[in-house]
Amino acid sequence: MPGSVALASTVLGTLLALATPTLTPIHRAGYCAFYGECGHNPEVNISLVPSKVPCLSNTPARTATGALLTLLRTVCPELVRENETTQVCCSLAQLSALKLSVALSGTVLSRCPACARNFANLYCNNICSPDQSLFANVTRIVNHTMPRGKPRLAVVEYQCFYRQDFADASFDSCRGVRLPATGGYAIDTMCGRYGARLCTTQRWLDFQGDKNNGLAPLQIDFQLVSNNTEPGDAIVPLGGHAWRCDQALSGQEQPCSCQDCAESCQPVTAPPGPPPPFRLGNADGTLVLCGLLFGLLTLIFIGTLLCRCRRSTEDITPQPAPSRAACCSARLGNASHRVLARAFRRWGTLVAGHPVVVLAVSAVLAGGLSAGLVTLRLTTDPVELWSAPGSRARQEKAFYDQHFGPFLRTNQVIVTAPGRPSSGYESVVLGAKNFSGVLSEEVLRALLELQEQLAATTAWASVAGREVTLSDVCYAPLNPTEPGVGDCCVNSVTQYFQNNGTRLAMTATQTNGKKTGTVDWRDHLIYCANSPLSFKDITALELSCMAEYGGPVFPYIAFGGYPGSEYTEAEALIITYSLNNFPHDDPRHEWVLSWERRFLEVVGDFQRTHGPNLSVAFMAEHSLEDEINRTTGEDIPVFTISYLVVFAYIALALGEYTTWRRILVESKVTLALGGIAVVLGAVFASMGLLALLGLPSSLIILEVVPFLVLAVGADNIFIFVQEYQQSQREPGETREQHIGRVLAQVAPSMLLCSVSEVICFLLGALSSMPAVRTFALTAAVAIAFDFLLQMSGFVALLALDARRQEAARFDLCCCCGMGKGGPAGPGARLLRPLLRRYYTPLLLHRLARPAVVLLFLFLACAGLYLTLQVPVGLDQELAMPKDSYMLQYFAALNRYLAVGVPTYFVTTGGYNFSSPAGTNGICSSAGCDANSLTHTIQYATRFPNMSYLAIPATSWVDDFLDWLNPTGRCCRIHKSGNLSGEFCPSTSSDPSCFGGQCLNATRRPTVQEFERFLPWFLHDHPTLQCAKGGLGAYDTAVSMDANGTILASRFMAYQRPLRTSQEYTAALRAARALAKEITTTLRQVPGTHPDFQVFPYTVTYVYYEQYLTVVAEGIITLALCLVPTFGVSFLLLGMDLRSSTATLLTITMILVDTVGAMALWNIPYNAVALINLVAAVGISVEFVSHLTCAFAHSTKPSRVERAADATINMGSKVVAGVAMTNLPGIVVLAFAKAQLIQIFFFRLNLIITLVGLAHGLLFLPVLLSYTGPSPRMPAEDTAGDKAEDTEGHTGASTEQGAGLVLSNPCFEDKDKDKATVPGQG
Repeated sequence: MPGSVALASTVLGTLLALATPTLTPIHRAGYCAFYGECGHNPEVNISLVPSKVPCLSNTPARTATGALLTLLRTVCPELVRENETTQVCCSLAQLSALKLSVALSGTVLSRCPACARNFANLYCNNICSPDQSLFANVTRIVNHTMPRGKPRLAVVEYQCFYRQDFADASFDSCRGVRLPATGGYAIDTMCGRYGARLCTTQRWLDFQGDKNNGLAPLQIDFQLVSNNTEPGDAIVPLGGHAWRCDQALSGQEQPCSCQDCAESCQPVTAPPGPPPPFRLGNADGTLVLCGLLFGLLTLIFIGTLLCRCRRSTEDITPQPAPSRAACCSARLGNASHRVLARAFRRWGTLVAGHPVVVLAVSAVLAGGLSAGLVTLRLTTDPVELWSAPGSRARQEKAFYDQHFGPFLRTNQVIVTAPGRPSSGYESVVLGAKNFSGVLSEEVLRALLELQEQLAATTAWASVAGREVTLSDVCYAPLNPTEPGVGDCCVNSVTQYFQNNGTRLAMTATQTNGKKTGTVDWRDHLIYCANSPLSFKDITALELSCMAEYGGPVFPYIAFGGYPGSEYTEAEALIITYSLNNFPHDDPRHEWVLSWERRFLEVVGDFQRTHGPNLSVAFMAEHSLEDEINRTTGEDIPVFTISYLVVFAYIALALGEYTTWRRILVESKVTLALGGIAVVLGAVFASMGLLALLGLPSSLIILEVVPFLVLAVGADNIFIFVQEYQQSQREPGETREQHIGRVLAQVAPSMLLCSVSEVICFLLGALSSMPAVRTFALTAAVAIAFDFLLQMSGFVALLALDARRQEAARFDLCCCCGMGKGGPAGPGARLLRPLLRRYYTPLLLHRLARPAVVLLFLFLACAGLYLTLQVPVGLDQELAMPKDSYMLQYFAALNRYLAVGVPTYFVTTGGYNFSSPAGTNGICSSAGCDANSLTHTIQYATRFPNMSYLAIPATSWVDDFLDWLNPTGRCCRIHKSGNLSGEFCPSTSSDPSCFGGQCLNATRRPTVQEFERFLPWFLHDHPTLQCAKGGLGAYDTAVSMDANGTILASRFMAYQRPLRTSQEYTAALRAARALAKEITTTLRQVPGTHPDFQVFPYTVTYVYYEQYLTVVAEGIITLALCLVPTFGVSFLLLGMDLRSSTATLLTITMILVDTVGAMALWNIPYNAVALINLVAAVGISVEFVSHLTCAFAHSTKPSRVERAADATINMGSKVVAGVAMTNLPGIVVLAFAKAQLIQIFFFRLNLIITLVGLAHGLLFLPVLLSYTGPSPRMPAEDTAGDKAEDTEGHTGASTEQGAGLVLSNPCFEDKDKDKATVPGQG
């Protein structure tokens, strides 16, 4: 330690020896080093304040009297000696200049009284201390001639010695002071190129003493001396007391607030993070529970089988069951079936007898309703699609737009230079820096050229009939009334040069100590990136860092992909145009859309021109919506091909052919096209009806509803036509009666499915999401119309086709024919014999049935686990086609952006800002509440991973209080003249403003003062004399009525960069929790209305709010859809609890497995997925209910035989009508350009179809073979079809007897001999 002290003394002694010793020969208490003013510093070319320097005067201090003493009490009260003579080393002119300097710093630092006082004390001692010569040593002077010709020596540089601990204490009191307008630190503006992050005491003082900073009138060389070191030569470093920031200057004042002083903060505990993953030991807890559930279900199933096997073994030769009366539900089921069969038989016979009339009436009704499509409104706005009008986000958006106008429109360009090497740069002033490849003069000039082109470009607005320029639509914060192009808010790196190519090319010779070199654009850029609020850099270039429009360009907005704060190593440069957003009914809305289209064209040309060297990603505000609409339009041919493939399949598969020569007769192309026309007529009629009722539609409805109704309608078509083809006409039965009898057999099942689906979708229409609600309502009406048209128009078409075929006339050309009737006997069949001979015996084998049950139980449990792993949300990238330029932009945004979108905390009416308690509940400076609004938000930014906030909120209340501070010159009033009582701007030198401060002391304004001065503040242009003016930063942040009552206000913070929809959703949830906490606190302030609230708002919330509730809403919606499936089945099947339960269980398992498969195929869950899942319920009903209905009405003696009967007869129709109708069309969708279609229409619908088919044809028959209801005899109306029924089932029964397990007592149905016979009991 002694060696260190000796070394320091040697160094300081050397420094003093190098100085000119004769300039300050006397270092003694009571002596000055300089005094008075000796004109302007000839070495300072550009200064933001008068650069007057003192005269060399190593003489005794002067006595302060009169005006000097009075002013000294105000500016430097610590130097006043109340009970003795006050000595000073400054003149009245020097003290007046010092007052101006202190006022400038006080505007920024006054929110922390200790800092402001310490900073003022430093300069008070430097300029006016009576012991000035003790710590000041003049090192350089120049000759100066006074006005009367008297020569004097002007001081242009001196050394100033401070004690290290004194300087450190002063610096520490200021290092945390905030700038409410930016959310940053005041020290950013006071430490030059180092900024707040790298600033130290020495660097802080060095910047204050740098004559090139635009504020210092001369060069000051600050020397910090440790406590144990003496400089020698009678120099005594300035020391003494410095106020800590957590200390109050007096009993009437407050210490600095927590936001400005960490020492004032109470201990803050980190908010609880997200709950850890559920685990049991080291294993995934959910996986373990699902495994245990599967094990439990397996044990129950196996135990049940063993019990049945044991009972069957004990009673291997059962006695015939005694006759007993049929239960009430069985009788009701038979009765309801007979009623429905009789009604449909009569209806079918009637329609078949008058087909032309029925077709005409159906066509007129469908066509008339379809005419409503001329009034159809398509909704393309994502807000209108996915956010309910009454949702919280929509209400908050409406409130925000009403009081502050719509959110600004953003147009952005992100430029990178892949492959361009980085380069080192040795700055004379700023040291060595590494510049990335994109930070080259060539790239900057290219960006400057792009911005100049955009500034000069015009766009044609056709409706307005005029050319639109950038100045017509841009956001101009400092000149909102009549902006020019230079007033437009454009943030880019080239704005550090005010978008001026001449300034970018400037160079200058710079001397820094003994080192001389050239400074250029790189030196200026380094400086501005670290001190963006500077009006003048410290290089010989002497350029401002402020943008052309007058505001600062913060580096986290203009640079991207930089490590830490090394902005010169940024990988990307970002240009951001902020445009005004106008309501859709405002003519200027067309202006801004026109200019944005021109923006995309210009930037697109720039991208093509510079493509070999630069990577250019860009977007306009309307790009997202435009790209979604574009890809939807481009994929219309894909959907068209998809539907054509389905139509072709139906047309070919519907026929049943006997011989090659009768193909044209037995073809059903005309009937198939008629069936398709019925389906499309139902879709168009439903959409037309809803359009007439004023319900808007959307593109997703146009894409999904026809697909859904086609699946349902095609299934009914195949069931009806194939049943007619397989049914033989009874003796004496007419063609019309035959059609009526077949309709009686199949229509109850079709009614069951249709009613279930209609009620399902009607309940789904209760969803709060507009797109889901509109889809469900359209689907319900379309399926209802489809059933009605099939029961009328299609029955009539079948009657006409049957008449044609019986007359042996050709399909598609009924004028020609073979001239004779067709042969008897069925046509060639493929699917039904395959099911009867191979599939059903294998499926219902005694070993296969338990294996199938266990397999599907496993799939259900696995699906349940995977369901919990499905991500919730929809990343913006998925909404784009693969060839969209937006994908490149999103990739660049996620990779390079250093800060997220602004988030506003909005206050509603009912809060009294003007009362002292109300002010303290908002602000964050000295005297404000510890749990104030701005303090609470600032606390949250300490934990960005949980609050998702990165930069604290700007606060107009804090800047308003600083603006009112009487030590500055911001708020002044004309005291006389014509303008007496009016506002006096800080730039005015009018004598009537002298001494006209709005407040006479540093205090809270009264209610009357608050209301009087606030409008002045909001419209005061910020200047160097008063940087706290509110115009630009806050003029739109406060909404007031004509009486000055604050109706709403906003406080802007910034989110951290958000990458995924899950992060956006979590950020919304965190912001709302924070706003709720603030609301609770502010409601406790006296005078606050009980309905007052604070809510967060940003442009993305209205899109992502749905993901807060989409899971719960999806569960409720799907549950509501399942209820009618069970209820309708229960009622129409005669209160058959077993069949209804089997239907419900199978559809539920289909949904669970579908959602589980979504996790495996990377399909996120969101509103689009929910629409498809709601549609999946309808499609699942087709897979399940027809088969269940066929099983319930089968008359086979055992469950296994009835399951086989239903699978063979109805399963073939379901496969042909649902699965084979859907699959070809779905496969075509894989070729769509839009990722949204590929993921949610190809992948998800393929999963739905395959999973539904597997459950309908594998699991359900096995389930019914175990748990199905007792058999019942056929209704009397259908007895005439027994011959076909016997023929069709004999083979199946024989084969089952050979290959199945009917003779195995372990799997024998106990209800085999208990068939319900009509008339028993």
